[in-house]
Amino acid sequence: MTSTRITKALAHADDTRRIEIGSGILSCTGPLFAATTGAPEAMIIADETTWNLAGPAVRAALTASGIALADPLVFPADPPVYAGYENVTRIRRRLAESGATACSIGSGTISDLVKLASGELAHPYVHICTAASMDGYAAFGAAISKDGFKITRACPAPAGIVADLDIIATAPPMMTANGYADLTEKFTGGADWIIADALGIEPLAPFAWGLVQDGLREALAHPDAARTGERGALEGLVEEAMLAGLAIQAAQSSRPGSGVGHNFSHQWEMEGYGLDWPLPLSHGAKVGIGTMAIAAVYDAVLSHDFADVDAAKVAASWPTPQENEARVRALQSVPAIAEAAVGQAAGKYISREEIPSRVAAIQEVWPQIRARLRSQVPPAAEIRDMLKAVGAPTTRQ
Repeated sequence: MTSTRITKALAHADDTRRIEIGSGILSCTGPLFAATTGAPEAMIIADETTWNLAGPAVRAALTASGIALADPLVFPADPPVYAGYENVTRIRRRLAESGATACSIGSGTISDLVKLASGELAHPYVHICTAASMDGYAAFGAAISKDGFKITRACPAPAGIVADLDIIATAPPMMTANGYADLTEKFTGGADWIIADALGIEPLAPFAWGLVQDGLREALAHPDAARTGERGALEGLVEEAMLAGLAIQAAQSSRPGSGVGHNFSHQWEMEGYGLDWPLPLSHGAKVGIGTMAIAAVYDAVLSHDFADVDAAKVAASWPTPQENEARVRALQSVPAIAEAAVGQAAGKYISREEIPSRVAAIQEVWPQIRARLRSQVPPAAEIRDMLKAVGAPTTRQ
């Protein structure tokens, strides 16, 4: 079943043509694969866990629609497959050698690996979701590590997506908590966008904004029900996750789907933090902690009115480019991260001469956006309680 909101969003998506969400719907995989890819042959890509969940049913659905099947590529369940570029290379080579089109089964890691491998081959593909664990299923771009650095690499979103709620409900509760935590960052990410718009840095895109923000609070309103796998709560989370990805397609920017909170996750992933857990600490879990931290920053910032800020004093104490580089390097102990961070910081650096006009711009817009930001971002304590209720981590410890 495709909701009205998703149908409306698909009309503005560049890559994704169909999304099906419902219970007991794996049988629609064959017709959806044929309609969205036009490919005569499929290769199912999964890990052992997701293959056992859905592999045989997906294989049967593809066969019933007359789709030929190449030998599947199934990664081991232990250790969990990692979103490293070496696995992208493995998938791309298998697809190229077989001439088949990917039909992937899994959550975030399998999704991103197949997304980039298919993108490098310029092939459409279909993805079968096995958990409500993240919000990137329908987004273009894949977060992949290469040479010690993790960034979102350009590649199209899947042509078709199937989200069977009966399969998703069997996922470990922590995976649902991860997806819930990932979605909380839309609060602070939205606030970041409000500020960028007010300062003339990046204008709001009303359609994409509405896709994400209009239903966000309702989707996150039932953490206890989501934790126990109640179908209505899961469906709300899955739909909101899909809309976030479709908003990214509509805006042709990651801005609708992420803000500063995502940087916490990428930093920790590049440091290798959380890899020694019984299961790796997920992207969503780290994003949730980052969201709580950024919400605390907003708690502090919103207590000020900035009217009395002396722009000349701010400019006088502003770091030079060299001082700014030294500051960034001092914060980064991993050389590969430090070099990339220095480059990004240089690209975003505001010169001392620009400070007075930037301060004046903030002072001008602050009275108008302060109340909007207060309504956009729940207090950090409230976000912490939401994360606790769904079973997501709230600290790095």
